[in-house]
Amino acid sequence: MNILSIAPTSFFNDYGCHVRILEEARALQSLGHHVTVLTYFKGNDVPGVRIIRTRPTPWRSNYEVGSSRHKFAFDVLLSLKLLQTLARQRFDVIHAHLHEGALIGSVLSRPWGVPVVFDYQGSLSDEMVQHRFLKAGTAAHRFFAWLERRIERLPDVIITSTYHAAEKLQSRIGEHLPVRPLPDILNTAVFHPQVLSPQERLAWRARFGIPPEATVAVFVGLLAAHQGVGDLIQAAARLRETHPSLRWLVIGYPGVELWRKLAAAHGVGEVIIFPGRAPYAELPKWLAVGDIAVVPKYSLSEGSHKTLIYMAMGLPTVAYDTPAQREILGPLGLYAPLGDVATFADRVVELVTNPTRRRVLSAQLRTVAERDHSRRRVAEELEAIYALAQTRRRIAPDAPVVRFAEKARRW
Repeated sequence: MNILSIAPTSFFNDYGCHVRILEEARALQSLGHHVTVLTYFKGNDVPGVRIIRTRPTPWRSNYEVGSSRHKFAFDVLLSLKLLQTLARQRFDVIHAHLHEGALIGSVLSRPWGVPVVFDYQGSLSDEMVQHRFLKAGTAAHRFFAWLERRIERLPDVIITSTYHAAEKLQSRIGEHLPVRPLPDILNTAVFHPQVLSPQERLAWRARFGIPPEATVAVFVGLLAAHQGVGDLIQAAARLRETHPSLRWLVIGYPGVELWRKLAAAHGVGEVIIFPGRAPYAELPKWLAVGDIAVVPKYSLSEGSHKTLIYMAMGLPTVAYDTPAQREILGPLGLYAPLGDVATFADRVVELVTNPTRRRVLSAQLRTVAERDHSRRRVAEELEAIYALAQTRRRIAPDAPVVRFAEKARRW
Protein backbone atom coordinates (compact mmCIF):
# COMPACT_ATOMS: atom_id res chain seq x y z
CA MET A 1 0.00 0.00 0.00
CA ASN A 2 1.08 3.56 -0.70
CA ILE A 3 -0.03 5.68 2.26
CA LEU A 4 -0.01 9.47 2.62
CA SER A 5 0.03 10.65 6.22
CA ILE A 6 -1.14 14.26 6.64
CA ALA A 7 0.37 15.81 9.77
CA PRO A 8 -0.70 19.46 10.32
CA THR A 9 2.09 20.07 12.78
CA SER A 10 5.88 20.55 12.66
CA PHE A 11 6.75 16.86 12.49
CA PHE A 12 8.92 15.48 14.07
CA ASN A 13 9.18 16.86 17.58
CA ASP A 14 9.44 15.02 20.85
CA TYR A 15 5.91 14.74 22.20
CA GLY A 16 2.89 12.44 22.14
CA CYS A 17 1.04 13.35 18.94
CA HIS A 18 4.24 13.17 16.90
CA VAL A 19 5.25 9.89 18.51
CA ARG A 20 1.95 8.31 17.45
CA ILE A 21 2.46 9.52 13.87
CA LEU A 22 6.03 8.20 13.79
CA GLU A 23 5.33 4.82 15.35
CA GLU A 24 2.35 4.20 13.05
CA ALA A 25 4.54 4.97 10.04
CA ARG A 26 7.30 2.66 11.24
CA ALA A 27 4.84 -0.12 12.01
CA LEU A 28 3.32 0.07 8.52
CA GLN A 29 6.77 0.11 6.93
CA SER A 30 7.68 -3.01 8.89
CA LEU A 31 4.86 -4.81 7.03
CA GLY A 32 6.14 -3.63 3.64
CA HIS A 33 3.95 -0.56 3.08
CA HIS A 34 5.22 2.79 1.78
CA VAL A 35 4.49 5.82 3.96
CA THR A 36 4.93 9.50 3.08
CA VAL A 37 4.38 12.16 5.75
CA LEU A 38 3.12 15.53 4.53
CA THR A 39 3.77 18.18 7.18
CA TYR A 40 4.69 21.79 7.96
CA PHE A 41 7.99 23.31 6.86
CA LYS A 42 9.66 23.04 10.26
CA GLY A 43 10.49 19.92 12.25
CA ASN A 44 13.13 17.23 12.50
CA ASP A 45 13.69 14.69 9.75
CA VAL A 46 13.47 11.03 10.75
CA PRO A 47 15.79 8.44 9.18
CA GLY A 48 13.85 5.97 7.06
CA VAL A 49 10.65 8.04 6.84
CA ARG A 50 9.89 10.00 3.67
CA ILE A 51 8.74 13.54 4.57
CA ILE A 52 7.33 16.23 2.29
CA ARG A 53 7.30 19.73 3.77
CA THR A 54 5.42 22.89 2.89
CA ARG A 55 7.08 26.16 2.03
CA PRO A 56 7.77 28.42 5.03
CA THR A 57 5.78 31.55 5.71
CA PRO A 58 8.04 34.60 5.39
CA TRP A 59 6.69 36.21 8.58
CA ARG A 60 6.79 33.22 10.94
CA SER A 61 9.66 30.75 11.20
CA ASN A 62 9.28 29.54 14.81
CA TYR A 63 7.75 26.22 15.72
CA GLU A 64 4.14 26.39 16.91
CA VAL A 65 3.04 24.29 19.86
CA GLY A 66 -0.73 24.05 20.14
CA SER A 67 -3.21 26.58 18.82
CA SER A 68 -2.01 29.72 17.03
CA ARG A 69 -3.45 32.14 14.49
CA HIS A 70 -0.38 31.47 12.33
CA LYS A 71 -1.52 27.86 11.85
CA PHE A 72 -4.25 29.07 9.51
CA ALA A 73 -1.56 30.16 7.05
CA PHE A 74 0.38 26.95 7.64
CA ASP A 75 -2.74 24.95 6.79
CA VAL A 76 -3.28 26.89 3.56
CA LEU A 77 0.27 25.99 2.51
CA LEU A 78 -0.33 22.40 3.57
CA SER A 79 -3.45 22.31 1.38
CA LEU A 80 -1.55 23.56 -1.63
CA LYS A 81 1.21 21.02 -1.09
CA LEU A 82 -1.39 18.25 -0.76
CA LEU A 83 -2.94 19.14 -4.12
CA GLN A 84 0.49 19.15 -5.72
CA THR A 85 1.39 15.80 -4.13
CA LEU A 86 -1.87 14.11 -5.17
CA ALA A 87 -1.47 15.39 -8.73
CA ARG A 88 1.97 13.79 -9.00
CA GLN A 89 1.57 10.47 -7.20
CA ARG A 90 -1.08 7.82 -6.58
CA PHE A 91 -1.96 6.89 -3.00
CA ASP A 92 -4.14 4.04 -1.76
CA VAL A 93 -5.23 5.80 1.42
CA ILE A 94 -4.80 9.10 3.26
CA HIS A 95 -4.15 8.87 6.98
CA ALA A 96 -5.15 12.30 8.31
CA HIS A 97 -4.03 13.35 11.77
CA LEU A 98 -5.87 15.93 13.88
CA HIS A 99 -9.02 17.76 12.82
CA GLU A 100 -7.14 20.08 10.46
CA GLY A 101 -5.69 17.09 8.65
CA ALA A 102 -9.10 15.44 8.40
CA LEU A 103 -10.66 18.61 6.93
CA ILE A 104 -7.88 19.21 4.41
CA GLY A 105 -7.56 15.56 3.43
CA SER A 106 -11.27 14.79 3.16
CA VAL A 107 -12.14 17.84 1.05
CA LEU A 108 -9.12 18.04 -1.26
CA SER A 109 -8.75 14.31 -1.94
CA ARG A 110 -12.26 13.93 -3.40
CA PRO A 111 -11.24 14.47 -7.05
CA TRP A 112 -8.83 11.55 -6.73
CA GLY A 113 -11.24 9.30 -4.84
CA VAL A 114 -8.64 8.44 -2.20
CA PRO A 115 -10.20 7.10 1.03
CA VAL A 116 -9.46 9.07 4.19
CA VAL A 117 -8.88 7.69 7.68
CA PHE A 118 -9.09 10.34 10.40
CA ASP A 119 -6.74 9.75 13.35
CA TYR A 120 -8.66 11.50 16.15
CA GLN A 121 -6.38 12.65 18.96
CA GLY A 122 -8.73 14.78 21.04
CA SER A 123 -11.24 17.59 20.78
CA LEU A 124 -10.18 20.53 18.59
CA SER A 125 -12.23 23.10 20.50
CA ASP A 126 -11.16 21.75 23.91
CA GLU A 127 -7.51 21.97 22.89
CA MET A 128 -7.99 25.61 21.84
CA VAL A 129 -9.43 26.38 25.27
CA GLN A 130 -6.64 24.48 27.06
CA HIS A 131 -4.00 26.42 25.12
CA ARG A 132 -5.87 29.65 25.95
CA PHE A 133 -6.43 30.42 22.30
CA LEU A 134 -10.17 30.61 23.00
CA LYS A 135 -12.30 31.24 26.05
CA ALA A 136 -14.87 28.60 26.91
CA GLY A 137 -18.45 29.56 26.11
CA THR A 138 -17.63 32.37 23.70
CA ALA A 139 -19.06 32.67 20.19
CA ALA A 140 -15.66 31.66 18.76
CA HIS A 141 -15.60 28.57 20.97
CA ARG A 142 -19.10 27.59 19.85
CA PHE A 143 -18.10 28.08 16.20
CA PHE A 144 -15.07 25.81 16.46
CA ALA A 145 -17.12 23.21 18.36
CA TRP A 146 -19.61 23.27 15.46
CA LEU A 147 -16.78 23.04 12.91
CA GLU A 148 -15.26 20.14 14.81
CA ARG A 149 -18.52 18.19 14.61
CA ARG A 150 -18.78 18.88 10.87
CA ILE A 151 -15.22 17.70 10.22
CA GLU A 152 -15.88 14.45 12.06
CA ARG A 153 -18.50 13.52 9.43
CA LEU A 154 -16.18 13.97 6.42
CA PRO A 155 -13.73 11.01 6.42
CA ASP A 156 -14.46 7.38 5.57
CA VAL A 157 -13.33 5.94 8.91
CA ILE A 158 -12.27 7.48 12.22
CA ILE A 159 -9.74 5.89 14.56
CA THR A 160 -9.11 6.87 18.16
CA SER A 161 -6.42 5.97 20.68
CA THR A 162 -8.95 4.88 23.34
CA TYR A 163 -12.21 2.92 23.48
CA HIS A 164 -13.78 5.73 25.50
CA ALA A 165 -13.15 8.26 22.72
CA ALA A 166 -14.45 5.81 20.11
CA GLU A 167 -17.70 5.22 22.01
CA LYS A 168 -18.24 8.94 22.58
CA LEU A 169 -17.63 9.80 18.92
CA GLN A 170 -19.77 6.92 17.64
CA SER A 171 -22.71 8.02 19.75
CA ARG A 172 -22.37 11.58 18.49
CA ILE A 173 -21.89 10.75 14.81
CA GLY A 174 -24.21 7.80 14.47
CA GLU A 175 -23.72 4.40 12.89
CA HIS A 176 -23.31 5.61 9.28
CA LEU A 177 -19.60 6.34 9.88
CA PRO A 178 -17.43 3.67 11.53
CA VAL A 179 -15.25 4.66 14.48
CA ARG A 180 -12.57 2.19 15.52
CA PRO A 181 -10.25 2.29 18.54
CA LEU A 182 -6.59 1.82 17.64
CA PRO A 183 -4.19 1.76 20.59
CA ASP A 184 -0.90 3.58 20.45
CA ILE A 185 2.12 1.57 19.38
CA LEU A 186 4.97 0.82 21.74
CA ASN A 187 8.42 -0.30 20.72
CA THR A 188 8.95 -2.46 23.79
CA ALA A 189 12.39 -3.46 22.54
CA VAL A 190 13.47 0.18 22.97
CA PHE A 191 11.39 1.17 25.99
CA HIS A 192 12.17 -1.36 28.72
CA PRO A 193 13.20 -1.25 32.41
CA GLN A 194 16.74 -2.56 31.87
CA VAL A 195 17.82 0.08 29.37
CA LEU A 196 20.44 1.28 31.89
CA SER A 197 22.76 -0.82 34.03
CA PRO A 198 22.84 0.05 37.77
CA GLN A 199 26.11 1.95 37.25
CA GLU A 200 24.75 3.84 34.23
CA ARG A 201 21.62 4.74 36.17
CA LEU A 202 23.70 6.29 38.94
CA ALA A 203 25.65 8.26 36.35
CA TRP A 204 22.46 9.58 34.74
CA ARG A 205 21.13 10.57 38.16
CA ALA A 206 24.33 12.47 38.84
CA ARG A 207 23.90 14.23 35.49
CA PHE A 208 20.62 15.67 36.78
CA GLY A 209 21.97 16.39 40.25
CA ILE A 210 19.90 13.61 41.86
CA PRO A 211 21.36 11.85 44.93
CA PRO A 212 21.78 8.04 44.69
CA GLU A 213 19.38 7.40 47.58
CA ALA A 214 16.56 9.58 46.21
CA THR A 215 13.20 8.28 45.01
CA VAL A 216 12.44 9.91 41.64
CA ALA A 217 9.03 10.71 40.16
CA VAL A 218 9.25 11.35 36.40
CA PHE A 219 7.03 13.21 33.96
CA VAL A 220 7.49 13.73 30.22
CA GLY A 221 5.41 15.91 27.93
CA LEU A 222 4.59 19.45 26.95
CA LEU A 223 5.17 21.86 29.82
CA ALA A 224 1.69 23.35 29.87
CA ALA A 225 -0.97 24.11 32.46
CA HIS A 226 -3.42 21.57 31.01
CA GLN A 227 -0.76 18.88 31.37
CA GLY A 228 -0.78 19.54 35.12
CA VAL A 229 2.77 20.84 35.46
CA GLY A 230 1.62 23.46 37.97
CA ASP A 231 -0.02 20.69 39.99
CA LEU A 232 3.28 18.81 40.13
CA ILE A 233 4.93 21.90 41.61
CA GLN A 234 2.18 22.13 44.21
CA ALA A 235 2.48 18.42 45.03
CA ALA A 236 6.26 18.79 45.42
CA ALA A 237 5.69 21.70 47.81
CA ARG A 238 3.28 19.61 49.92
CA LEU A 239 5.78 16.76 50.26
CA ARG A 240 8.98 18.79 50.61
CA GLU A 241 9.16 18.56 54.41
CA THR A 242 7.78 15.05 54.96
CA HIS A 243 9.73 13.37 52.13
CA PRO A 244 12.94 15.36 51.62
CA SER A 245 14.59 12.60 49.53
CA LEU A 246 11.84 12.70 46.89
CA ARG A 247 12.86 14.29 43.57
CA TRP A 248 10.70 15.22 40.58
CA LEU A 249 12.20 14.98 37.09
CA VAL A 250 9.91 16.97 34.77
CA ILE A 251 11.07 16.42 31.19
CA GLY A 252 9.79 18.57 28.34
CA TYR A 253 9.34 21.99 26.80
CA PRO A 254 8.51 24.88 26.19
CA GLY A 255 8.85 27.57 28.90
CA VAL A 256 11.44 25.71 30.97
CA GLU A 257 12.77 28.87 32.62
CA LEU A 258 9.29 30.08 33.57
CA TRP A 259 8.49 26.78 35.24
CA ARG A 260 11.82 26.80 37.07
CA LYS A 261 11.02 30.24 38.45
CA LEU A 262 7.58 29.09 39.55
CA ALA A 263 9.09 26.07 41.31
CA ALA A 264 11.60 28.34 43.07
CA ALA A 265 8.76 30.63 44.15
CA HIS A 266 7.08 27.62 45.79
CA GLY A 267 10.31 26.69 47.56
CA VAL A 268 10.92 23.51 45.57
CA GLY A 269 13.48 24.73 43.05
CA GLU A 270 16.01 22.16 44.29
CA VAL A 271 13.75 19.10 44.37
CA ILE A 272 11.83 19.56 41.10
CA ILE A 273 14.20 19.39 38.12
CA PHE A 274 13.40 20.74 34.64
CA PRO A 275 16.12 19.35 32.33
CA GLY A 276 14.36 20.50 29.14
CA ARG A 277 13.59 18.55 26.04
CA ALA A 278 14.68 14.92 25.71
CA PRO A 279 15.40 13.62 22.20
CA TYR A 280 12.99 10.77 21.52
CA ALA A 281 15.86 8.39 20.78
CA GLU A 282 17.29 9.06 24.26
CA LEU A 283 14.00 9.16 26.15
CA PRO A 284 14.23 5.57 27.51
CA LYS A 285 17.45 6.47 29.32
CA TRP A 286 15.99 9.66 30.75
CA LEU A 287 12.94 7.79 32.05
CA ALA A 288 15.07 4.97 33.47
CA VAL A 289 16.27 7.47 36.07
CA GLY A 290 12.81 7.35 37.66
CA ASP A 291 11.20 5.02 40.18
CA ILE A 292 7.60 6.08 39.57
CA ALA A 293 5.75 8.15 36.94
CA VAL A 294 3.13 10.88 37.27
CA VAL A 295 0.35 11.92 34.85
CA PRO A 296 -1.58 14.96 36.16
CA LYS A 297 -3.21 15.50 32.75
CA TYR A 298 -6.51 17.39 32.65
CA SER A 299 -7.83 16.53 29.17
CA LEU A 300 -10.93 14.33 29.08
CA SER A 301 -10.83 13.75 25.31
CA GLU A 302 -7.17 13.07 24.46
CA GLY A 303 -5.31 9.81 24.72
CA SER A 304 -2.14 9.50 26.77
CA HIS A 305 0.80 7.98 24.92
CA LYS A 306 3.16 8.91 27.74
CA THR A 307 1.26 6.55 30.06
CA LEU A 308 1.92 3.65 27.69
CA ILE A 309 5.61 4.52 27.63
CA TYR A 310 5.67 4.50 31.44
CA MET A 311 4.09 1.04 31.34
CA ALA A 312 6.73 -0.25 28.94
CA MET A 313 9.42 1.17 31.24
CA GLY A 314 7.84 -0.62 34.20
CA LEU A 315 7.14 2.63 36.05
CA PRO A 316 4.27 2.48 38.57
CA THR A 317 2.06 5.46 37.76
CA VAL A 318 -0.03 8.01 39.63
CA ALA A 319 -2.60 9.75 37.43
CA TYR A 320 -5.64 11.94 37.55
CA ASP A 321 -8.76 9.82 37.24
CA THR A 322 -9.79 10.35 33.61
CA PRO A 323 -11.29 7.86 31.14
CA ALA A 324 -8.07 7.56 29.14
CA GLN A 325 -5.94 6.80 32.21
CA ARG A 326 -8.46 4.25 33.51
CA GLU A 327 -8.56 2.54 30.14
CA ILE A 328 -4.78 2.33 29.83
CA LEU A 329 -3.75 1.55 33.41
CA GLY A 330 -6.87 -0.20 34.68
CA PRO A 331 -6.42 -1.63 38.18
CA LEU A 332 -2.65 -1.17 37.97
CA GLY A 333 -2.82 2.63 38.29
CA LEU A 334 -3.07 4.85 41.36
CA TYR A 335 -5.66 7.59 40.87
CA ALA A 336 -6.63 10.97 42.29
CA PRO A 337 -9.76 12.98 41.46
CA LEU A 338 -9.16 15.46 38.66
CA GLY A 339 -7.47 18.58 40.04
CA ASP A 340 -7.13 17.21 43.59
CA VAL A 341 -3.46 17.95 44.27
CA ALA A 342 -3.59 16.79 47.90
CA THR A 343 -4.85 13.31 46.99
CA PHE A 344 -2.43 13.14 44.05
CA ALA A 345 0.45 13.80 46.47
CA ASP A 346 -0.89 11.14 48.85
CA ARG A 347 -0.90 8.57 46.02
CA VAL A 348 2.71 9.43 45.23
CA VAL A 349 3.59 8.83 48.88
CA GLU A 350 1.93 5.39 48.73
CA LEU A 351 4.47 4.37 46.09
CA VAL A 352 7.44 6.20 47.60
CA THR A 353 7.02 4.39 50.92
CA ASN A 354 6.34 0.92 49.49
CA PRO A 355 9.20 -0.41 47.31
CA THR A 356 7.68 -3.92 47.25
CA ARG A 357 4.47 -2.64 45.73
CA ARG A 358 6.49 -0.71 43.16
CA ARG A 359 8.31 -3.88 42.09
CA VAL A 360 5.09 -5.88 41.73
CA LEU A 361 3.37 -3.13 39.73
CA SER A 362 6.45 -2.68 37.55
CA ALA A 363 6.38 -6.31 36.39
CA GLN A 364 2.61 -6.26 35.82
CA LEU A 365 2.69 -3.04 33.79
CA ARG A 366 5.49 -4.33 31.60
CA THR A 367 3.55 -7.53 30.87
CA VAL A 368 0.46 -5.60 29.77
CA ALA A 369 2.55 -3.30 27.55
CA GLU A 370 4.15 -6.24 25.75
CA ARG A 371 0.84 -8.06 25.35
CA ASP A 372 -1.45 -5.28 24.12
CA HIS A 373 0.67 -2.72 22.29
CA SER A 374 3.09 -4.56 20.03
CA ARG A 375 4.01 -2.95 16.74
CA ARG A 376 2.86 -5.84 14.55
CA ARG A 377 -0.52 -6.27 16.23
CA VAL A 378 -1.46 -2.60 15.89
CA ALA A 379 -0.13 -2.41 12.31
CA GLU A 380 -2.32 -5.35 11.28
CA GLU A 381 -5.35 -3.66 12.83
CA LEU A 382 -4.49 -0.52 10.85
CA GLU A 383 -4.32 -2.56 7.63
CA ALA A 384 -7.86 -3.81 8.28
CA ILE A 385 -9.07 -0.26 8.90
CA TYR A 386 -7.54 0.92 5.62
CA ALA A 387 -9.33 -1.91 3.81
CA LEU A 388 -12.61 -0.81 5.37
CA ALA A 389 -12.00 2.79 4.24
CA GLN A 390 -11.26 1.61 0.69
CA THR A 391 -14.48 -0.38 0.62
CA ARG A 392 -16.44 2.69 1.65
CA ARG A 393 -14.83 4.96 -0.95
CA ARG A 394 -15.42 3.13 -4.24
CA ILE A 395 -15.68 5.33 -7.35
CA ALA A 396 -16.67 4.12 -10.81
CA PRO A 397 -13.82 4.27 -13.37
CA ASP A 398 -15.66 6.78 -15.57
CA ALA A 399 -16.60 9.15 -12.70
CA PRO A 400 -15.93 12.86 -13.47
CA VAL A 401 -13.69 13.19 -10.46
CA VAL A 402 -11.41 10.47 -11.76
CA ARG A 403 -11.13 12.21 -15.13
CA PHE A 404 -10.25 15.40 -13.27
CA ALA A 405 -7.52 13.60 -11.33
CA GLU A 406 -6.02 12.19 -14.52
CA LYS A 407 -5.83 15.69 -16.01
CA ALA A 408 -4.29 17.04 -12.78
CA ARG A 409 -1.46 14.48 -12.96
CA ARG A 410 -0.43 15.93 -16.29
CA TRP A 411 -0.08 19.47 -14.86
